[in-house]
Amino acid sequence: MSDELLAWLAEPVRAGRGDGGRGIHLADDRGGWVLHPYPEIAASARRVAGSVAALGVGPGDVVCVLLPTGFPCLSSLFGVWAAGATVCLVPPPAFAARDAYVEHAAGILGQAGAAVTITAEGLAPLAAAALAAAGVPGEPWIWRDDGEEAAVRPPGGPALLQFTSGSSSRPRGVRVTWANLEANIRLIRDRLGWRAGDATASWLPLHHDMGLIGCLLTPVSVQDDLWLMRPEQFIRDPARWLGRFGVAAHTAAPPFAFAYAARRLGDRLAELDLSAWRNAIVGAEPIDPRALEHFAALAAPAGFTSSVYLPSYGLAEATLAVTMRSRDTPAPIVRVDGRDLRFGGPVAIEAERVFAGAGPPEAGADGADDGWVIGCGHPGGGAGVAIVDEEGTHLPPGHLGEIEVTGPSVTGGYHAGRTGSTRFVDGRVRTGDAGFLHRGELFVLGRMGDSLKAHGRSVFMEDLESRVVSATGIAREKCAVVGFGGTGTATVTLFAEKAAGAWVAEATRALRGALAEEIAISVVVGGSGLISRTSSGKPKRRQMWEQLRTGRLRDARVLGPAPTTTGSPV
Repeated sequence: MSDELLAWLAEPVRAGRGDGGRGIHLADDRGGWVLHPYPEIAASARRVAGSVAALGVGPGDVVCVLLPTGFPCLSSLFGVWAAGATVCLVPPPAFAARDAYVEHAAGILGQAGAAVTITAEGLAPLAAAALAAAGVPGEPWIWRDDGEEAAVRPPGGPALLQFTSGSSSRPRGVRVTWANLEANIRLIRDRLGWRAGDATASWLPLHHDMGLIGCLLTPVSVQDDLWLMRPEQFIRDPARWLGRFGVAAHTAAPPFAFAYAARRLGDRLAELDLSAWRNAIVGAEPIDPRALEHFAALAAPAGFTSSVYLPSYGLAEATLAVTMRSRDTPAPIVRVDGRDLRFGGPVAIEAERVFAGAGPPEAGADGADDGWVIGCGHPGGGAGVAIVDEEGTHLPPGHLGEIEVTGPSVTGGYHAGRTGSTRFVDGRVRTGDAGFLHRGELFVLGRMGDSLKAHGRSVFMEDLESRVVSATGIAREKCAVVGFGGTGTATVTLFAEKAAGAWVAEATRALRGALAEEIAISVVVGGSGLISRTSSGKPKRRQMWEQLRTGRLRDARVLGPAPTTTGSPV
């Protein structure tokens, strides 16, 4: 695969199948698209390779790239590879406050130990501040495209230093080898049923593994067309992304993308041309079947069918994809009885159906639309998945435990000896995610650290969030639930970016229905920005707990009993 991912940098036309007319179409800020053919990108990458080599970068060095999605970012990424070095993509600033962003970027730059950090002139002050905060000497290098071209050098170390999103702790850098990339990209192309000339459309950030590997490197490895937007362009105009599926066959996105597009566009979805769309890898966060079905119903007149969805499970520590559905079989959906959910014990399934357009039952007085979990397929590409208990003993199908992953996509571990809730044990990844196997499918319930014990059973924060969304209609991305356990009374706190109203009582009733009476419930309301999120959109529950505990939540109101803050967050 290193040949597929590197050979085109030296001879982009000969290395690929095309005639030089294929490439990456970048969204501009005027509503149009600018095609950058692969030969153009390759030539620019070789010039960047010459420039960083002149700065002393060689095979095996790490180079950080702090740039938004765009031609300079692509030129830099592939330029680092052309220099034989390891690339580390640092999230560019989005909506975070300056100090918070500098602290986050410094955590990455300090761990990476980069020989050079590439950025843009407008981002140089932030990059310099982050380097200084990390204690890294020197100034960032401002990207330019006027250097002498260098010959493509063979790699001298890992392909990527991929940082985790940091939803449960500080980000950690995963060392992704060329062999890891080879195995994972082949798994993705196999499950997508890739055909020569297939195009992809994406808005996912390139610093995220799904955006980088699933949407950028997969088409680049065969030099097929890619239509690429920045995340904020998608937020402003989701129809622009969807409008490419008259020609593009593949994408990957979190469930949020479909819920957001349905909410923003509504009946206008029927006016689009989605006839070429064959696959959408869906993952990166808990999957709500109702959101997917709602989008499918609105988009059906445009040629969209629910068979496009490929619910998947993956993590950076296993490069990206672990399990993924095949297009030829519909996804199963099961309704789990959360009243007796115990780690290591059997999972009680109350109902089961096929994800094929009907949607879960309508909500009723008993909350009949709660508790539905969609199957995320089975492993492929030599990967293996097992469910284990606290001691690492394999559990039989239908039992709740920790998801363990094996296979050629499992990376060599964290950079600089870092550790976390995800552990590497004898070539296996103990993921820290809870799930179970049923009919050969993997079903994921959430992070083990994002659950509370109530009368010996496990209550997951993601499930509580789904209950709140179902009961109140609040958007999924506008709420997050944080649990506090340990000494004293356990508390569940709902954070919501919404003004107080009648929905608060509805949300409290929904939470109470899933919790033991001794667990206190409180609600924190505020404006946009109340909920801290990772670069991939996951709630930073520990950070939110710290902000609440120390009184650093701005313009927020706490409703209900004061949350317990003497324990630890989950």
